[in-house]
Amino acid sequence: MKTLTAQPGLVEQAYEAILEAICDGQLAPRERLTQEGIAARLAVSRQPIGQALGLLKAQGFVCDAGRRGVMVAPVDRDYVHAFYEFRGAVDALAAETAARWPPDDLATRGQAILDEAHTAMRAGPVGALIAADMAFHKLLYDSAGNPLVVAAMDPAWHHGRRAMSAVITHDGDRPSRIWAEHAAILEAVLAGDGSRAGALARAHARDAATAVIAGLPEGAETQSETVEEP
Repeated sequence: MKTLTAQPGLVEQAYEAILEAICDGQLAPRERLTQEGIAARLAVSRQPIGQALGLLKAQGFVCDAGRRGVMVAPVDRDYVHAFYEFRGAVDALAAETAARWPPDDLATRGQAILDEAHTAMRAGPVGALIAADMAFHKLLYDSAGNPLVVAAMDPAWHHGRRAMSAVITHDGDRPSRIWAEHAAILEAVLAGDGSRAGALARAHARDAATAVIAGLPEGAETQSETVEEP
């Protein structure tokens, strides 16, 4: 994690830095977190770290570790399933709506993201592929012109990021299939075919859920399993 320098908004900066480290795997599931340790890594006082950890706990990214304080929450299979089920409905709505009035710059912006993804596939950085995936779906949400879609999906995407890396890392063919599906969705939206765009988006989320859940590492939790330690 990078050192933080600016004083205003330190809680927000600390929150973003810790969240990024959790999502990209720098902080592993079940890794114990202390205010002192994180504060030292970010070169700030303990106070903003405590507040940031409180926000992350409320959002399910960290959890209690018994008398040991808090730790990075394990990836929850039930939550991943719920995320993709919800995402499938939202993505279908966004694609159908965007297809009614595609923004003038949608083709240009969409192709730019597709190009970025193919560059990332050749170069191999998992983080760049996940960022491109998020950018593509956020483009659809923005193109739908419904602010509730963006507001609903933005916080949930970070949970999805934690699971997506497992599939991209262990299934070498998966990225090319993902981006072929993205290209098909974009084509349907640009053609104004809302029915096809929505169906493709829903199927894309359903297939992603199957692949991600199957690719989760051994030991991933379910909501019925405790994550606290004595």
